[in-house]
Order: sequence, then structure tokens, then C-alpha cells
Amino acid sequence: MSAIDGDWLVPLKEEFHKPYYKHLYETVKQEYQNGTVYPPADDIYNALHYTPLSDVKVVIIGQDPYHEPGQAHGLSFSVLPGIKTPPSLQNIYKELADDLGLEIPNHGCLTKWARQGVLLLNTVLTVRAHQANSHAGIGWEEFTDAVIRAVEAQDRPVVFLLWGSHAGKKASMIHHPKHLVLKAPHPSPLSAYRGFFGCKHFSQCNDFLKGEGLEPIDWQIESMYN
Repeated sequence: MSAIDGDWLVPLKEEFHKPYYKHLYETVKQEYQNGTVYPPADDIYNALHYTPLSDVKVVIIGQDPYHEPGQAHGLSFSVLPGIKTPPSLQNIYKELADDLGLEIPNHGCLTKWARQGVLLLNTVLTVRAHQANSHAGIGWEEFTDAVIRAVEAQDRPVVFLLWGSHAGKKASMIHHPKHLVLKAPHPSPLSAYRGFFGCKHFSQCNDFLKGEGLEPIDWQIESMYN
């Protein structure tokens, strides 16, 4: 597991000394030694590496990493270039096209969002190959709740986009009056038609940021060409 540094270290350093984190660290270490685990170990904390705490404007919470080869790289909903765009992200792109008139790109790499202050955080940060949610309950949830609390404690406006019941439960952690919480069904093909399509979270998010005097997010992911 790569180290956490920068301004995330101050609010999170106490977590590393708690019993749950020692258990989590040892469990994850053994899992990587004994089998195939995603993302690559150096990418586990990419959400924090790409988006310093002081830069966070938006939080998008996913459940756990993609569990097939080459997909996960430490950012929720994102896949590396050259990997087929997963169905949930295809639906996110469809909503962006409808909401903001954006073009749908030919890949699913969301590092552009992360570098603009969109924290793409999964609540569980590792997974066994081919076994969705296989690392649930080993301690990641406690750690990522600490990440959410660190963002919630910021005395400046942050938008939380909570999609699906799993992410929606995190709304109870967000109390600061400067923040905006937007909830919708998950963009999965199983639930997107229940209200994710048409939620207009992206325009609402940017309207809020502009109203607070902040630079809006450029949500357009550009297509890649050889």
C-alpha cells in the first residue's frame, strides 16, 4: 500500500494507529501476497493522491473497485484508457450529455475530474479478482468514513453527489451548512431509470459552485485518439 502524504495526512494520521487499521493493513497485505487483488497496490490511495484535501470541491462516492483485469486504478467509477467503459459510467456519461450537452467520450478515465477537485472515493478500496465486494467488512469502511469526515469538516462549500442507497447512507455524516448534498439512485443499469437519469446533478453542482464564487467543474472528458 502506497503512503498517504500531503494535507490528507493531518486528519487521517490517527487512523493508522487504531486497531482496525492494523488489522486492515495486515489483511490487505496477505490478500495481495496470496492472490490477485485490484487495483495495483500503488494505486489504492489514488483518489487522495490526485485530489488534495484542500482542492476538494465535489465528492462522488462509489462502493468498491472494479474486479476484472485492467479496470481499477483507485478512482471510483473510472477505468484506465483502453478499457471498455463500464455500464454505470456509460449512464453517467448519458446523464452528462442530457444535462449539460456534453459529448460522450470513447474511454472511461476520469483523472481530469480528480485533478479539478472531484474526490472519486470508493468506500472499500480493494477487491479480489472476479469477486465484487469481497473486501467489504475488513476495515476499509471505517477508514473511508474518516476521509468523508475530513472533507465534511472543511469550512468551505463542498458538493456531495450520493448515488444509490449505499452512498446515500453517508448523508447522515454531512452536517456543515456550507455543503450541498445531492442524492439520486445509482447509475447502474438496474436502477438508473428510477431517477438517476434526469437528476441534473452536474448542472446543479456547477450552479452551486458558481453561486459560491468557485470555479465550476469542466465535466467534459475528451475522447482519446491514436
